Amino acid sequence: MGNATRELHDLGQSLWLDNLTRDLLREGTLERYIEDCSVTGLTSNPTIFAHAVKGSDAYDAVVRRRRVRGKTAQEMFLEFAIDDIRAAADLFRPTFDRTCGVDGFVSLEVSPLLAYDARTTLAQAKELHRRVRRPNVYIKIPGTREGLAAIEEAIFAGVPVNVTLLFSREHYLAAADAYLRGIERRIDAGLRADVSSVASLFVSRWDVAIADRAPASLVNRLGLAIAQRSYAAYVGLLASSRFQRLQNQGARVQRLLFASTGTKDPRASDVLYVGGLAAPLTINTMPDATLRAFADHGEVGAPIGADGGDCEEILDEFAAAGIDVGELAERLQREGAAAFSRSWNELMDVIAAKSAAAATAA
Repeated sequence: MGNATRELHDLGQSLWLDNLTRDLLREGTLERYIEDCSVTGLTSNPTIFAHAVKGSDAYDAVVRRRRVRGKTAQEMFLEFAIDDIRAAADLFRPTFDRTCGVDGFVSLEVSPLLAYDARTTLAQAKELHRRVRRPNVYIKIPGTREGLAAIEEAIFAGVPVNVTLLFSREHYLAAADAYLRGIERRIDAGLRADVSSVASLFVSRWDVAIADRAPASLVNRLGLAIAQRSYAAYVGLLASSRFQRLQNQGARVQRLLFASTGTKDPRASDVLYVGGLAAPLTINTMPDATLRAFADHGEVGAPIGADGGDCEEILDEFAAAGIDVGELAERLQREGAAAFSRSWNELMDVIAAKSAAAATAA
């Protein structure tokens, strides 16, 4: 097991796990993924934590202890989430050290309720970074218009950022610009330029969004085409004089991360968004089932071409079919922010319910 994941890793792409639970840590599963499947990082989000807390009793004792101290649901969540993030970050610390801080990161998200509030997002990002006390932790900030302002300020403040909820080339380029502005300001202020960041492009949700109106010849091809187009923009930015000037001052590459890469269509390959998105100096973060499937029977395809391959021809076909990818990208970002907010509220409700049950049992 793991030959395909090792091959992908050796091609130059980092494989990250899109999941984090206390059981995953306690049972040694994450360590096995690191050892057997070449996993070198991890992402989390409110939906993942909601499922973890709701579907397990692993957090019940923590809720009982902290309820006694008068903590709110959000305070309780942040405390045990930070505990889990630290534990995961410690497992990836050898990777972080070996790669000189390029890889080996774990991500913790600010409250999605703040997606359109730049000032409070920035304040929470700084606070989470201060509290987690690990160099290999990204703070996730959404790439909304308001989020972009917070991203620039967070980078300027030295907070490593995972920009989330990006859905298009244009979203990616806006996030990259915010990152570069933050680095440029650090250089102007005489500060170090090596603040790390990744830009997370969501892939599979494109195909879900148009499943009922995509022509048969284009089924499950939009997400890959958008990812290829964004990769071409990424390659172009890395070759730009603007980035190279900053790199000469010590700036790091804000790596492009392919997110939401679990296949949603049961008729499609369960590794559709892994083998088709091989590319050096990028990251693919995937749920457990997708990681195991790729380790078991995945095949590494040809790397994405620096020009995005045939993505523009495919996107032209979608346009001819009446699908406006620009408009859809904006809708997907709004829906993604709303979905994370629902998961956050559900998570708070679950924690409050567990706290109430603990009080009744006391």
